[in-house]
Amino acid sequence: MLIAFNKPYGVLCQFTDRGVPARPTLAEFGLPAGVYPAGRLDFDSEGLLLLTDDGALAHRLTDPRHKQPKRYWVHVEGVPQHSQLDALRIGISLNHGPTLPAQASLLETPDLWPRDPPVRVRKTVADAWLELTIHEGRNRQVRRMTAAVGLPTLRLVRVAVGPHVLGNLPPGQWKSLQGVRTPG
Repeated sequence: MLIAFNKPYGVLCQFTDRGVPARPTLAEFGLPAGVYPAGRLDFDSEGLLLLTDDGALAHRLTDPRHKQPKRYWVHVEGVPQHSQLDALRIGISLNHGPTLPAQASLLETPDLWPRDPPVRVRKTVADAWLELTIHEGRNRQVRRMTAAVGLPTLRLVRVAVGPHVLGNLPPGQWKSLQGVRTPG
């Protein structure tokens, strides 16, 4: 079984939370029993999360050796310069070594659902949207990459993993991708 879920902002990518106070988890969204996230999205990230009950499929979706591209729409503070986009395309040196090259381009402001709480907008600071595709999944990688080139992330939405796309699935909703083949 393969499930596409639009993870809202402020939801943990797990079914329980031992934190105090407890934060919202996947358990609140009526997902089928026995599925687990294939990868993760941070608490403050949104968008496509794949869940499955098939360990081999989860491995194909998440292991960097299978090179499943992950595409994000990234709202950043600042106006991206060619040199900043080129740095993302070459790869960024992070604490645990360089990233693989990313696909990076400017994006028109996407038509997305409102975020709750909204992104804090400062009228004196310019902002822009990027489309960024990576083939890894390091901890907070996209945020760390954009920060490293001087473009702090304000909002991060994953819109695709491999051939699986978020489409118009509303936040907090899920759908079965039964019968959809995942390469690898």
